[in-house]
Amino acid sequence: MKKTSRRKFIISSAAVTAGSIIAASSINKLFAAETSTTAANAISFDQQPLIYAYNALEPSIDAMTMEIHYTKHAAAYCKNVKEAAAAEGVDIKKPIEEVLKNISKYSVKMRNNAGGHYNHELFWRTLSPKATQPSGKLADAITKSFGSLDEFKKQFGDAAKSRFGSGWAWLLVNNDKKLVISSTPNQDNPLMDVAEVKGTPVFGLDVWEHAYYLKYQNKRADYIDAFWKVLNWDFAGERFDAI
Repeated sequence: MKKTSRRKFIISSAAVTAGSIIAASSINKLFAAETSTTAANAISFDQQPLIYAYNALEPSIDAMTMEIHYTKHAAAYCKNVKEAAAAEGVDIKKPIEEVLKNISKYSVKMRNNAGGHYNHELFWRTLSPKATQPSGKLADAITKSFGSLDEFKKQFGDAAKSRFGSGWAWLLVNNDKKLVISSTPNQDNPLMDVAEVKGTPVFGLDVWEHAYYLKYQNKRADYIDAFWKVLNWDFAGERFDAI
């Protein structure tokens, strides 16, 4: 091969190689973006630190309730779900949602504690000491689905108040991609294949007595009203956008 031809070949090959690297980099970025969006709402098997102090939500939720709720109740769910995972061969490096969507295949211990851990990890992120208001796509979807924010709060509050015994109230996107309200008993949630109304939670409200009894005693309705003052609408909006 002549020197001139060889030089052209080398330059051409280098250009192709560089183009391939750039293309591969672009593809990797696309896949990374997809993965990031898909995993935006994922919750691990680990208990995450609170991003606010125990007293940060007062007077809506008192410091003692927050401390006991987080360090005792929620910590126990985290410990117990890891025990169940070890006994049942579950890979805890994967998001806990993978277990929840097939929960009927697992033990009662797994169901109670996987649900309890997921529900509480989501709940802590749903709360904020900073006052926020619904905006963007979530605000539009609430108006479209329920008529107004006030009507949504009423229907959500009714679901929370009418849940007999212990459980949760949920705002979720169901499998038909519609925004709906539901409630579940105990530590069940809409991700579970046993749920009456299935879908992906935007946020949930814990109506177990341990979540409010120290401050509100039997006045669950007052606790529900106070919840709206500490609901992190910014976080809810981000979750909704990622569903």
